[in-house]
Amino acid sequence: MSSLQKWILFIGVFAVGWILWLLAPILTPFLVSALLAYMADPIVDRLELKKIPRTLAVIIVFFVMLFGLLLLLVILIPRIESQLFILLQKLPSYYDWLHNHLTSLFEVQNETSPLSTDSSDIQKVLMDHIKNAGGIASWILGSIAKSSFALINFMVNCLLIPVVTFYLLRDWDILVEKCKTMLPITSKSTVLMLANQSDKVLAEFMRGQIMVMFSLGVIYTTGLWLCGIEMALLIGMMAGLVSFVPYLGFIVGLLVAGIVTLIQFHDISHLIPVIAVFGVGQLLEGMILTPYFVGEKIGLHPVAVIFSVMAGGQLYGFFGILLALPVAAVIVVLLRYFHQQYMNCTVITGKLR
Repeated sequence: MSSLQKWILFIGVFAVGWILWLLAPILTPFLVSALLAYMADPIVDRLELKKIPRTLAVIIVFFVMLFGLLLLLVILIPRIESQLFILLQKLPSYYDWLHNHLTSLFEVQNETSPLSTDSSDIQKVLMDHIKNAGGIASWILGSIAKSSFALINFMVNCLLIPVVTFYLLRDWDILVEKCKTMLPITSKSTVLMLANQSDKVLAEFMRGQIMVMFSLGVIYTTGLWLCGIEMALLIGMMAGLVSFVPYLGFIVGLLVAGIVTLIQFHDISHLIPVIAVFGVGQLLEGMILTPYFVGEKIGLHPVAVIFSVMAGGQLYGFFGILLALPVAAVIVVLLRYFHQQYMNCTVITGKLR
């Protein structure tokens, strides 16, 4: 590659990034639709193998996805909201329990407790926020309604995402073939090879890890509910959401559930079933969930996932968060490819010497 080609490539990458930054607000629904279509396309392909027409298969998958989303909104979100409300109401009592135990502990050592704030002040602040918020759903709608433009934009996106998702999912294979015809013949095989590797890396994380996260959320929530933990749904889903980083969901969930258990029951023996729940969840993740949903393919490193999501959010906001994982997958594949090419050149040079 000549110096002129390198400069053209650099300018092209910079121009694409600048255009994406300018168009990020309007590109967000299209990117959401593309990610949904990307994740659902393998299911449609499987239905096609069973002699179901593509359009009918897309309609079936589309309505299953829509039904699942509505079920999530109707059942799961109100329950999480109610548990958040209970948590805010009980925080002062939790504070009092922690304050009393720390006070007695520090009195034995003739020291001052680090918690000196009156719980009534905390109670007043929290209840004021609860009254002002009025719930998660009303807070979201209230924020949107502050601006008529934001409200219109929200409504357009709600209508646009399902429509674009349907058409992308229906024509996904056609679009992929069209993109292949646009590739230069000299580098077509290399680009297709890199694209297939990027697809494997991205599919491993987005399709497999989401299923692992959801499964762990259900396992943790069910186990904590059987243990009698009041915040079972909130803690379980939180632990499932952060489990994309190995052991982070286990550590965070066990820590939060342990604190809530001690404050709720005031008995250390109740920690035993809670530890068992997270131990069983960790075993199921390592022995069944991850091998089944993710497989043995080498995917994105947890540090790369965290950095890419944070960097995307810093550069492009919510659009950048959505774009982070696909870009990270491509970058990882390119780095592996260039490293392999470098190693091959090194071996050849060594043999020539």
